[in-house]
Amino acid sequence: MMKKIFLTAAALLFLFSLYAKESLERYSSSYEGLPLKSITRLDESGKNIATRFVPPENFERVKVDEKSFGAFLRQFSLKEYGSPVLLYNGEKKGRNVHVSVFDMPLLKVDLIQCADAVIKLRAEYLYEQKRYSEIKFNITNGMTVPFSRYADGERVIVSGNKTEWKGGYRRGYSRDVFEEYLKFIYMYAGTYSLSQEAKKKSVADIEIGDFFIYGASPGHVVLVLDIAQNPKTGHKVMLLGQSYMPSQEFHVLKSGEKISPWYTVEDEITLNNPNKAGYNFTGWTEGSSSELKMTMTIPRGS
Repeated sequence: MMKKIFLTAAALLFLFSLYAKESLERYSSSYEGLPLKSITRLDESGKNIATRFVPPENFERVKVDEKSFGAFLRQFSLKEYGSPVLLYNGEKKGRNVHVSVFDMPLLKVDLIQCADAVIKLRAEYLYEQKRYSEIKFNITNGMTVPFSRYADGERVIVSGNKTEWKGGYRRGYSRDVFEEYLKFIYMYAGTYSLSQEAKKKSVADIEIGDFFIYGASPGHVVLVLDIAQNPKTGHKVMLLGQSYMPSQEFHVLKSGEKISPWYTVEDEITLNNPNKAGYNFTGWTEGSSSELKMTMTIPRGS
């Protein structure tokens, strides 16, 4: 079955970009009504991706270095199976599109949304590895904000659309300084800035930690949490995760396929004309072109 992915593909380490005109919410909510009992091959007692989700028959997890971002995502703690997705205010998410929830606390304000959650996971990985110099993200005006400058006692002062560094603040690599840095990034970064950081990469070369993104305001992003491969055919499947608006817990998505929650990774992805009540789809655009197309195919190697 050909997957219809209504999104752009990019990566934090970084996948390709192709710009759609609608939010990825359609994609990630398409399987809202899928009951949990239809989820295949899982161990409800598993505490993380690696132990809870068994790859489909004839598929094996791809090997990753034990210190890689992929290993970090596979080992990230999950809440008890069956847990609801909670919003930042403690309310339950209305749409049931998930199969598991990451045990990653939210702030008490509506701040950590889709791109912020992806940024947080990457930053937490690097922080755990003490790779402080690699923690840096662009904000929406294009400015790169390294954590190392926060650790040196500098902060970014925002005045309208202007930003500048100012010294004299708390220094060091403590958790408090790190959290202060992340809050700033959550406020001034998003899917648009993240998509501008992305570099092209073939879907055939997809890796754990890559993501699919629609960079806009609002936009959306879903993160590749795990990949398994059939050693005989070379075909791949993946697990995807997201946060959304309003701020909500990061969660593993259902797929709607017989192998749910795994998604088939196709060599060729067809983006058809999506339909959703209340939305008027105007077409897909590719790269910097303004030409609208109602159907688009992303070939192998794109």
